[in-house]
Amino acid sequence: MQEINLTAITVIHLLGFQDTHSVTFTIFFLLLVVYCVTIGGNLLIIVLVSYSRSLHTPMYFFLTQLSVSDLILATVIVPNILHTIVDKDNILSVPGCITQFYFFSVSESADCLLLTVMCYDRYLAICRPLHYTLIVNRRFCLTMVVVTWMTSAFMMLIHTLTISKLSLCGPNRIVHFFCDLDPILQLSCSDISVVKIEVMMLSAVLVGIPFFIILISYICIIATILQIPSTIGRHKAFSTCSSHLIVVSMYYGTLLCVYLAPNRPQSMNVTKFLSLMYTVVTPLMNPIIYSLRNKDLQNEAKKVICGFYSNIN
Repeated sequence: MQEINLTAITVIHLLGFQDTHSVTFTIFFLLLVVYCVTIGGNLLIIVLVSYSRSLHTPMYFFLTQLSVSDLILATVIVPNILHTIVDKDNILSVPGCITQFYFFSVSESADCLLLTVMCYDRYLAICRPLHYTLIVNRRFCLTMVVVTWMTSAFMMLIHTLTISKLSLCGPNRIVHFFCDLDPILQLSCSDISVVKIEVMMLSAVLVGIPFFIILISYICIIATILQIPSTIGRHKAFSTCSSHLIVVSMYYGTLLCVYLAPNRPQSMNVTKFLSLMYTVVTPLMNPIIYSLRNKDLQNEAKKVICGFYSNIN
């Protein structure tokens, strides 16, 4: 049995994936490609929406904010994973680990709230079309975005400050590829009851309530779509929210599996795989899903690419 050092630690070792020595180069190369595509794809959406007047609509404005959140998440997580794969041991200071957790938490919280706002936008567009332009105006969009980012930043700051006051002691090793909540709490040699209460409250506000709102909204959306008499009309209405529904299902599916999975050593590999899904794969898939299923974005991308080549020639 490993002896626990009660001396306060100053650095934390992220061990990452310890059983991948035979495929280190392959994993490194794949994650590097994923990171580059994630950055490029999300930046492309931001540029296209900013560049094209035809995309200056609430739906695309919220989509750019989702891309910003995904850029933050990918930048906070993936470079550290690549470092861990190369060195087999990524050393972070305790403040550095807490800082990584903060930005990760802000990004995840912002994703939950932004997906909820985007769902409400689709609900109004499909179920209350006559009220849509009156409610979803420029002021509404800016207010929702500001509230989303400020709520995420403020609530996670309070939570992170509580975690930073914990006494962390050895062993100073985290068998994970980033500083997630549970691995940090496992290093604590002080009372974590306050942190657990905060987690319950924040989970209800930032995950539970948004998920409930999304669920109710889609029940109303589907009921409204089924009442449309023409097949073409139903298909057109569903296509406006299908990308969002796919992203929500993928995001919440992996998120709930990670945090509802039993906390046992034998499930750690499964937990790391699921964590990889919503921290690495989801930011990659968001721009791909919205681009592949959205003709407006495709057309604007073609215009930008054609214009770029025309200027070169």
